[in-house]
Amino acid sequence: MSTTDGPTLLPGAQSAQDTVNRESGARRPGPFQRIGDRWNGLRRPQQWAFLLVVVVIAYLLPVLNIPILTTEPGNDWPITCFQMAIFALAAVGLNVVVGYTGLLDLGYVAFFAVGSYTAAMLTSPDSPFIKIPYLWTIPVAMAITMFAGVLLGVPTLRLRGDYLAIVTLGFGEIVRILATIIPAAKGQVGFQNVGRPPGTEANGTPIFSNSNGTPWYWLALTIIIIILLLVGNLERSRVGRAWVATREDEDAAEIMGVPVFKYKVWAFAIGAAVGGLSGALFSGQIGFVNNQKFDVPTSILFLAAVVLGGAGNKVGAIIGGAIVAYIPLRFTAIADYKYLIFGVALVILMLWRARGLLPARQRLLAYGRTAYQRVAQRTGDEPPEPSAAPEGTAR
Repeated sequence: MSTTDGPTLLPGAQSAQDTVNRESGARRPGPFQRIGDRWNGLRRPQQWAFLLVVVVIAYLLPVLNIPILTTEPGNDWPITCFQMAIFALAAVGLNVVVGYTGLLDLGYVAFFAVGSYTAAMLTSPDSPFIKIPYLWTIPVAMAITMFAGVLLGVPTLRLRGDYLAIVTLGFGEIVRILATIIPAAKGQVGFQNVGRPPGTEANGTPIFSNSNGTPWYWLALTIIIIILLLVGNLERSRVGRAWVATREDEDAAEIMGVPVFKYKVWAFAIGAAVGGLSGALFSGQIGFVNNQKFDVPTSILFLAAVVLGGAGNKVGAIIGGAIVAYIPLRFTAIADYKYLIFGVALVILMLWRARGLLPARQRLLAYGRTAYQRVAQRTGDEPPEPSAAPEGTAR
């Protein structure tokens, strides 16, 4: 190339640029993409105002009891809302592991079980251990499940893919078997009268009773909002970028200096803490914990919630968790076939929308394409200054 000519794109780069142009010009945006583009076009105050309206509607959901959505008379609607919130919270925690970091965890129910048993053992009169107020069991359950996540992650997170999935599945079964054979866990007998948050109504009835799902739902929804803010900050931080890099290409991330193993352990610990939190809330509302509530199908439902909503998207995880909990309670006639229904739904979803209902935006890739387009246009429109090399000399 002579010194008077502008730089020429390499054949591979030219083909990549042509691909970008075809994708941007020929492909029609879908309805979800249009909504996402319109949402990204709003200013930050407008987005927060819209989110405030959504939050208010979410808090009013058990009070409104919309006829089309209600699960009554078969199932109590406020309790259904609480069940949806618990599944959504657990899906947000699992999304940190599966969606952000790309680790296939089939035993997430183990952390859910550890959180439930922690709250039960520290509040139930059937437990011989020390008793503390229920609200104090929530941070304790998070700390214990975080330790369990590190304990599982340190020896196993050097595995990948199917091997890691089998190990986590085995960990979930180990927790369930230990709850069966250890006398302190009481097996199928379990723990009754698990503690609840304080407070009574004017007539002396506890506000957080097992039959009143509204305050439990409000408590769970408030915790979900706090967790979303924390996870959102993590997603935009250096930790979140390391998780995304590990998910996209673990070897490339490690070559570029990302301490992959450390961030994997962090993902497992944070996801486990959120799972333990959801388990502690679940045991408090139910008031009874035994070894029959934490089986492999429940763990698969958590994973299905993340995949259904969109792995890597925290809002999609919430929607997926709410759907997985809502459908069996809304359509009780087909509740026995819920695993078949979700299986068929996931197959259809993989065919038509493989990344879930609300897929995560590939921000790094999108910014990379934008930068490439700008560099290509600039180098094509503004040739560099000629150097002192003689005319016709190749660079």
